[in-house]
Amino acid sequence: MTTVLGARPRQILRRLAVMLATVLVASLVVFTVLEVLPGDPAEVMLGVGAQPETVAALRHDLGLDRPAPERYLSWIIGMAVGDFGTSYTYGVPVSELILERAVVSLPLALFAIFLSTAIAIPLGVTAAARRGSAVDAAVMGFSQIGVAVPNFWLGLLFIMLFAVTLRWLPAGGFAGWEAGLGPALASLTLPAVALALPQAAILARVTRSAVLETLGEDYVRTARAKGLTKSAALWRHAVRNALIPVVTIMGLQFSFLIAGTIIIESVFTLPGLGRLIFQAIAQRDLIVVKNVIVLLAVSVIVVNFLVDLAYGVLDPRLRSVVDGR
Repeated sequence: MTTVLGARPRQILRRLAVMLATVLVASLVVFTVLEVLPGDPAEVMLGVGAQPETVAALRHDLGLDRPAPERYLSWIIGMAVGDFGTSYTYGVPVSELILERAVVSLPLALFAIFLSTAIAIPLGVTAAARRGSAVDAAVMGFSQIGVAVPNFWLGLLFIMLFAVTLRWLPAGGFAGWEAGLGPALASLTLPAVALALPQAAILARVTRSAVLETLGEDYVRTARAKGLTKSAALWRHAVRNALIPVVTIMGLQFSFLIAGTIIIESVFTLPGLGRLIFQAIAQRDLIVVKNVIVLLAVSVIVVNFLVDLAYGVLDPRLRSVVDGR
C-alpha cells in the first residue's frame, strides 16, 4: 500500500528517522560552536564592573555552571516538550519571542518565494521557447546581473529609489498585521523583492536549461507530430517534465532565503527572526540563538523532505528512486 505521494509508509518512517538524526546532529553542532565562542552571558548582562561573586550567582541561576553535556540534554529534552527556556536578556519565554518574530519572517520568506517563482518560471520558459532571440539574451543578462548583485545592496538601492525618492513604499519597519493587510504587505514588499530577485535569476537560468533539455526529447517531438501546437507541447509536456530540477532549486533556495533574512531584516529594521538572532548574538543571549538556529534548520530539513516526496508526484518514474527501491 502506498501513500498519495507514491512513497511507502515504511520508507517515509525511515526518512523521518533520518530527519530526526539530522536535527540532533545540527543541534549538537550549534551547541558546541556556541560553547567555544568567547564571552560569558552573565558578564554581559551584569557589565564589566560586576563582582565575581555576583557573576557566579547569576551563572548558577541561569544554569550556566552545570556541565556542558547536562545542559545540552536539558535543552534538547525541553525543546522536545515545547519548553524553549527563558531569554537571558528579555526575561520572557523564548517561544514567545519566536512567535512574535515569526509572524514577520515567515510571511517575508513566503512572499519572496512567491515573487521569485512568479518571475523566474515564465522568464525561463520564454527564454527556452525563443532560444537565441533577443528575449533569450535579455533573460540571460538578467540572470547574470541577478547572481552578481547581493541582496542587501539591492535593499539599499530600493530604499533610496522607492522610499526616499519616489515615496511609494516605507523605507523600513513593520506596520504590523493589526494595521491591515495592505500596510503590512507594503512594509514587506521592498525586502521581499530584494530577497527574490537574486534567487529568481538563478531559478530562471535553471528553468531555461531544464526546458531546453526536455524540448529535445522524443515525446515532445511525438506530441508535435500528432498535431499538438507548439505552445501546448511546451506547457503540457516540456515544462511539466522540466519541473524536477526547478523544484529542487526552489527547495534549496528556501534555506538561502532564511539566511538572507538576517541581513535584509537589519537593512529594513524588520522585527523578524533574523534581527532577533543578530541582537541575541550581540547580547550573548545564547538560549535564544540556539533555539532559533535549530528551528530554522528544522524548517530547511522539512522543506527538503517535502521536495523529495514531491518528486513522485511530478514524475511517477522516480517513485522507486525516491523510495530507495
